Amino acid sequence: MNTTKYPQIPGITLTNTEILLVAKSINIPPAALKAVQVVETAGRGGFIASGKPTILFEGYIFWKQLLIRKINPMQHTNGNADILYPKWDRSKYQGGPYEYARLKRACSINEEAAYCSASWGLFQIMGFNHSQCGIANIHEFVKLMAESEYQQLKLTVTFLKNNNLLSPLRQCNWSHFAQVYNGAGYAQNHYAEKLSEAYKKAVELFR
Repeated sequence: MNTTKYPQIPGITLTNTEILLVAKSINIPPAALKAVQVVETAGRGGFIASGKPTILFEGYIFWKQLLIRKINPMQHTNGNADILYPKWDRSKYQGGPYEYARLKRACSINEEAAYCSASWGLFQIMGFNHSQCGIANIHEFVKLMAESEYQQLKLTVTFLKNNNLLSPLRQCNWSHFAQVYNGAGYAQNHYAEKLSEAYKKAVELFR
């Protein structure tokens, strides 16, 4: 897995002032929102050096998305073991721009399913959740994700509202939040603990 840290692109980076203002508008601690940001992209930000949104392609989600579209994934597995598989496999991640190489190959099978199978931006919202972000189609979702980290934040807030996740953030109920936001594997990934630690550090930024 490539672990290179890619620099932020000037002019599109989310500021703590913007986080503070958005957090106040939805009545949650700004440190809670900051904690989600830090944990989701491990501090790397919402864009890679090329200016494209940070993504992580999920081959097991791609499997499911093809099935939803009545496409048999078994017919496309030859030579695609790193982008198409039935169960979550962390070893397939490559990171940074290399995730776009995986995405491009998936698009050659089915573009819509491929876009829906990546997590996008600063808060790593899965593409198939675009409607829960208030966006009717995946292509518009991807376009908005490419605008700025602030736009990524706005999409995320809509997602949080539509999934009843504002209350857990207000209460810093990390286990509840993690289970809904990160899925059934949250405990295995120590997601709640990571959020709790990130929150404690972020509190100092907003004193």
